[in-house]
Amino acid sequence: MTDQTWNSLLRDQLSWHWTHQLRDRLDGLTDDEYFWEPVPGCWNVRRRGTGTAPVQAGSGAVTIDFAFPVPDPPPFTTIAWRLGHVIVGVLAMRNASHFGRRPTDYESFEYAPTAADALAQLDAEYATWMAGVESLGEDGLSRPCGEAEGAYAELPLAALVLHINREMIHHLSEVCVLRDLYLHTRREAS
Repeated sequence: MTDQTWNSLLRDQLSWHWTHQLRDRLDGLTDDEYFWEPVPGCWNVRRRGTGTAPVQAGSGAVTIDFAFPVPDPPPFTTIAWRLGHVIVGVLAMRNASHFGRRPTDYESFEYAPTAADALAQLDAEYATWMAGVESLGEDGLSRPCGEAEGAYAELPLAALVLHINREMIHHLSEVCVLRDLYLHTRREAS
């Protein structure tokens, strides 16, 4: 048996799901699936300044629907929105705060106008996150998260890694279910 460290165990938790349950399920994602709005009033990724019109592939700069406070009940979100949330809010902002990525946020991020571009962004941010966690070693996991994590600043980085693992597994599983729903509703409609 090999010696397992807390760092490798935390990385393995996410990488196992990524490799065996999540990433392959995203291969072949089409633009139609990416922007599909299964119910009226979905939050999506849209051309900047166009309001309710979903992006058409290759149409230029895009942004993500968002409101604060979030309406109650919150709007249903598309695959594009969910991937945007994972790419930006879960990974890119944390990569910027903890691992040297250039700063970004929900308003300034260049959202992907195609499914293929979104998957490339996801892969890049995931790789940066995993390399960053590995670079923490054992000692870095016990370091406080710092002010970037707001009310959770005093928690150890290990707690943040666990949170990101949960967020990735949760939201990417939702994307997989939406792909299944798209496939089955489209097949039944035709």
